[in-house]
Amino acid sequence: MKYKWPIGIALLLMLVELGVELIQPLVIQRIIDDGILKGDSGTVWTWGAVMAGLALAAFLSGVTNSYFAAHAAHSFGFDLRVALFKKIQSFTMSTFLRFPQSGLLTRMTSDITQVMNVLYMSLRIMLRAPLAAAGALIMSFIVNPKLALFLMIGVPFLIVFLVFMVRRGVTMFGMVQRRLDRVNRVVQENLQGVRLVKAYLRGAYESSRFAKVADALRSDTVTAVRLMELILPVLLFVMNASLLAVLWFGASQVRAGDAQVGEVVAIVNYALRMTGSFSMFSFIIVAYSRAKASAERMEEVLLADGGSETAESGTGEMPAGDLRFEHVSFKYEGAEKGVLHDVSFHVRPGEKLAIMGATGAGKSTLLNLIPRFFAPTEGRILIDGRDIAAWPLKDLRDAIGYVPQQSMLFTGSIHENLGWGDPEAGLDELEEAAQKAQIHDSVERFPDQYGTRVGQKGVNLSGGQKQRLSIARALVRRPSILILDDSTSALDVKTEAALWEALEEERATMLVVTQKIGTAAGADRVLLMEEGRVAGYGTHEELLGQSELYRQIVESQAQHDGEVDADA
Repeated sequence: MKYKWPIGIALLLMLVELGVELIQPLVIQRIIDDGILKGDSGTVWTWGAVMAGLALAAFLSGVTNSYFAAHAAHSFGFDLRVALFKKIQSFTMSTFLRFPQSGLLTRMTSDITQVMNVLYMSLRIMLRAPLAAAGALIMSFIVNPKLALFLMIGVPFLIVFLVFMVRRGVTMFGMVQRRLDRVNRVVQENLQGVRLVKAYLRGAYESSRFAKVADALRSDTVTAVRLMELILPVLLFVMNASLLAVLWFGASQVRAGDAQVGEVVAIVNYALRMTGSFSMFSFIIVAYSRAKASAERMEEVLLADGGSETAESGTGEMPAGDLRFEHVSFKYEGAEKGVLHDVSFHVRPGEKLAIMGATGAGKSTLLNLIPRFFAPTEGRILIDGRDIAAWPLKDLRDAIGYVPQQSMLFTGSIHENLGWGDPEAGLDELEEAAQKAQIHDSVERFPDQYGTRVGQKGVNLSGGQKQRLSIARALVRRPSILILDDSTSALDVKTEAALWEALEEERATMLVVTQKIGTAAGADRVLLMEEGRVAGYGTHEELLGQSELYRQIVESQAQHDGEVDADA
């Protein structure tokens, strides 16, 4: 175990505190019976000094215990957080989609905190409470077995009661954590769509939606906490009843000469310590129930099946970019209906393929199969005549420049964002990629140029600037296959034309999702998708002659903006 030494030291020091706590009533007994009742002040001072020494030892042990307990708990929390994040990074896309993002966020924050706090409290007080209760009961039998029996009467009932409450607590606090997931999801969606919320004046509606999920969280939390609040009154009632019995029968034994006053005082001290320990159980059970529910949720992530991705090594082989789909079909995990059906096409190295189709035609899904985000349900995908499943993942993805439909930039400088494409690229290489992506001049006009900070998700940049930076980031990789998933939609005609002209110098095989006939006309071939099937495949001119759907698209755009002549 990684933290066995700090945990061992913390437990040892906790036992020292516990030992002092259990010995103190015996010292008090000696002070009363051998000192006060016999009028021996020397005995009182001697045992008083022993008691003070024991108290100092307990104090020092407690302070040192807190240090080692905190070190072990926070270090474990750090390791757990890193392990969870690393596991999430290794997920295949199919596995990742099984977990809501808000749920993963809760696991990485709230759930880890719950487990970390319980580990700290276990080393500090949680283990001491049951040990103190058991130790006090044992010491009571050593002092006076007859009186100790009154403390023993309620223990079996309390054990059964506490086990029941723990089980109920784990179930109820598991529901609370799931409610917290939903609250996080609503907050996340609202913050991501804040512009849309404000544009449509939906703040009141969003507030109402949040209030509903927050109220559900409040209701479940209150229900769970109310149940846990029953623990303390029940524990105190049973233990106080036992304490009253000890006092009643202890007084009778003292009058009869069968017990000394110091013994009764010691038994009362042990009873009070048992009461204090059992009182702490209500707090412990709440914390443990929350932590166990959180631990089970984290276990779902750490033990999630469905395979993992590792890209730590590769051969360094760079494919030429010959891409072929052979009768490829695909269906998402758990879905009833397939997204792609018997898709076949061939793109030669250096060629540009334009992919067109209505929303939901399967264009983005098709592109996601190439980097092996998902595996085809049927058929196969070949790069340079080799099934992509046979390519080492690192070699495959090193060869691909991917620009998603929604441009994603990270908090940091423009230089750092472009460096994502190739961490070893120098500034001259980044500038070259930016020039090809038609963003270099814009960056040069920023006060800090390539050192300019990019806000969260590029909030301080326009849509066109984000798209061009995303394209530049992909070009930095010098890929064999360049995937542009509708990545020029925010560019004006002049800028897009300059972009395509600059990309002519690239030797990459390009797959471009577009809705613009002008872009499709400039491609070597066009793949027309309809409801997950290939509705047409060929050059712009060939599709004009063969596909009624393609002609309708051309005529529609020609009427709209006159960019392309319908009879071209």
